[in-house]
Amino acid sequence: MKINNGQYEIGGLSVTELVAKYDSPVYIYDTAVIGRQYQRLSKAFEDTRLQIHYACKALNNINIMRYIRGLGAGLDAVSIQEVQLGIKAGFDPQDIIYTSNSVSVDEFEQAIAAGVHINIDNLSILEQIGLKYGSSVPVSIRINPHIMGGGHLKISTGHVDSKFGISMYQIPHIQRIVDTYGMKIEGLHMHTGSDILDVEVFIKGAEIMFDAAQHFPDLHFLDFGSGFKVPYKPDDYATDIELLGSTLSQRFNDFCREYGRELTLKFEPGKFLVSQAGYLAVKVNVVKHTTSTVFAGVNTGLNHLIRPMFYDAYHHIVNVSKPNGTPRIYTVVGYICETDTFGWNRKIAEISEGDILVFLNAGAYGMTMASNYNARPRPAEVMVHEGRDYLIRRRETQDDLLYNQIICDTAANNEQ
Repeated sequence: MKINNGQYEIGGLSVTELVAKYDSPVYIYDTAVIGRQYQRLSKAFEDTRLQIHYACKALNNINIMRYIRGLGAGLDAVSIQEVQLGIKAGFDPQDIIYTSNSVSVDEFEQAIAAGVHINIDNLSILEQIGLKYGSSVPVSIRINPHIMGGGHLKISTGHVDSKFGISMYQIPHIQRIVDTYGMKIEGLHMHTGSDILDVEVFIKGAEIMFDAAQHFPDLHFLDFGSGFKVPYKPDDYATDIELLGSTLSQRFNDFCREYGRELTLKFEPGKFLVSQAGYLAVKVNVVKHTTSTVFAGVNTGLNHLIRPMFYDAYHHIVNVSKPNGTPRIYTVVGYICETDTFGWNRKIAEISEGDILVFLNAGAYGMTMASNYNARPRPAEVMVHEGRDYLIRRRETQDDLLYNQIICDTAANNEQ
């Protein structure tokens, strides 16, 4: 988002005009940013056989998924529903990796029937799949590397107490199951968490993967998940993708020579691709002065953007109605009957009731985590592509909230 001719713009279009057209709150996505991020990651690893799988749990609007497919990406799906959505979006099943946890073997069987690659993260499912399918269905294994990585405990997935993955110390057990049922292991997978800044965390995880790979002679790929940190604040730190690319590519290529086969290096970025491409535009309902705080109350809440309350995530907030306004200190809160605070004591251009505020970095885990809490409808979604705006999800209505409810003809419902 930038200022041009005295107005904030997204993809060359005026934010205030977009809000006037689509109302608020509204999610706005700029495909140019997604494309730039995709090309940046591809270029950083241009010296390896790279395949990118988009982690659609970050943002699963089918129009965004189709755009990313058009860039050349495969798909990372964490539920059978995401698998089905990916196929509807046009992804070839062979380009979809299904990596779930704590689901039944029935869901794995549905994924196998759909023709996607399955990635198994526990010994129980591995044994059940081996018993039923043997060598007929190649699988990959998610390894827990016992690395504490990520910007918050709730987004750290590779530590010793994580529910994700099979411990690297259980590889002998994996081998017993694989040998017993003649299973084909086509890949190994690892994901240590999100918002990982230090390149060395990735390199450390890679070395663990390389050691584990020596136990499986017929691999086709190693999947390093994702977790790249993006900047949230002005002048914020972020993962040095170029340094990671040059460092990991060299080590990966060296390993392939040691292994005796050229493998594919896979990543599953979600936030990295879509976070900075997304904006949540909202309206200020009320400016409330208390004895110690000035609150700006907006027409959204944790029902539309839960990350600040769930992960203590930071979202930069801009008053697009006053590009040149004098900065003052505000605490921005939502309209939900909970403590839904988006930011404490933020320096924001002077706010008046009716102003439009924009939350940055709202492309990842915003709309996909949205709910109807307090019986509030979810917002519209708009895609800005090559200088034009497209409504890609209409705003919900009260009828949408009631659509799946069945009103029973009972005495209680007939009470006057």
